[in-house]
Amino acid sequence: MATPMSASAFLKALEAEGLEVVQEGDWRNHNRNSKGPWGPVHGVMMHHTVTRGTAATVRIVKNGYSGLPGPLCHGMIAKDGRVHLVGYGRANHAGLGDPDVLAAVIAERALPGDNEASVDGNRHFYGFECENEGDGDDPWPAAQIEAIVRAAAALCRHHGWNARSVLRHLDWQPGKVDPRGVDWDDIEARIAKRLGSKPPAKPKPKPTRPVVDLSELVKAARTNPGMRGTPVTYSGARTVEAALVDEGLLASARLDGHFGSDTVAAYSRWQLRLYPGSSTRPGGAADGIPGKESLVKLGQRHGFDVRN
Repeated sequence: MATPMSASAFLKALEAEGLEVVQEGDWRNHNRNSKGPWGPVHGVMMHHTVTRGTAATVRIVKNGYSGLPGPLCHGMIAKDGRVHLVGYGRANHAGLGDPDVLAAVIAERALPGDNEASVDGNRHFYGFECENEGDGDDPWPAAQIEAIVRAAAALCRHHGWNARSVLRHLDWQPGKVDPRGVDWDDIEARIAKRLGSKPPAKPKPKPTRPVVDLSELVKAARTNPGMRGTPVTYSGARTVEAALVDEGLLASARLDGHFGSDTVAAYSRWQLRLYPGSSTRPGGAADGIPGKESLVKLGQRHGFDVRN
């Protein structure tokens, strides 16, 4: 547990770590503190922006967009390695996340899987958005990766944290994939090296396969398309979406854990591939609502099991 550093100390820590910092407007007083507490802080969270162009990205993370006011982070790490400070205090970046993950970050131990969204992360984490389209193809320049390492190390150094106090949005909130395309093991090791400690030990991989609950998946497929936004109602939906992406039936940008209309359409195409000529009317064999036989076949091809 730690009290958030002052805005001046935040700036000083980043510059002391060798970062080039750009101060955007009155960033010190731009926050969402009126909506809830800021602190105690427990770690540093990294994101990607799903944007292109530094100037446009700065505007978005500073001002936010319809339904999500800015600031969307404390600093935006551009592709050239510069850190643009856009806000300080409570920021709309982390959202609700897993309490077990928070406990692991506080204890600086290996993170468990994230399967809940019930804890206010905006209160407890410093946040950096990183300029990247988030499609898995947009490159991460060396200067940007180095800035991610230095920014994380700067805050850890101030608070006496180690590299286990740095996490990704995908570690925190079910359905998130950011920052996509980075070698996180390498980043963790480099943060640890800058802090003068050993890289975090990796837990031994468990030989278990993911299990998808058919009834929960069907519930998500029937209810998610009508919901506002992209809420994740069942974490197993992301496993199925990943399989559909690998099959070439779903755009990678739609791999978000929300079984929305695009995922329903992609699953319908999977059903048509298995059963050519089947009906696409509601209730038909290719209506996009998973059935046990089609889901088992998808799992056999992509490494997951199915239970009723």
